[in-house]
Amino acid sequence: MTKNQKNDVIEALKEKFTQYNNFYITNTESLSVAQITKLRRICFDKKVEMKVAKNTLIRKALESIDSKRFEGVFESLNGVTALLFSEDAKEPALLISSFRETAKSEKPLLKAAYIDSSVFVGNDQLDALKTLKSKQDLIGEIIGLLQSPAKNVISGLNAGTKLAAILKTLEAREENA
Repeated sequence: MTKNQKNDVIEALKEKFTQYNNFYITNTESLSVAQITKLRRICFDKKVEMKVAKNTLIRKALESIDSKRFEGVFESLNGVTALLFSEDAKEPALLISSFRETAKSEKPLLKAAYIDSSVFVGNDQLDALKTLKSKQDLIGEIIGLLQSPAKNVISGLNAGTKLAAILKTLEAREENA
């Protein structure tokens, strides 16, 4: 690979790293060509971009963006590396898990994941990544929590008017009796 080709790859990777807030670093070593093709197809269907690149080029791309921010990722750049880019933070984790179940394989292995400035290192983090909630889910929960007290107040006020009507009815009965 010439120096110009390497620079082109680094620039393309930098573009992907700045475009997405989430990426996974996986090890696809020992997967057959047919399995890799199947994995790529699944990624395409799930709107997850899969890129394979040399570790040194990945490292240079990340360092040129912000070496401190991606510091926890660098130790995972060894062996065969495939990058998975996605808007949805947990989609690649779900994809990896379902691929493993279907292929009855332990590959691809999760080396690391970078999710909104948090780094998850190691294959044992896959279960935690599968349960991540999206920003939209979290915003929805917060709105629900904020609306809950207001709904309680409104229902209490409605109950108060009903209670007042019951008291008036009882008061009127006593006067008539």
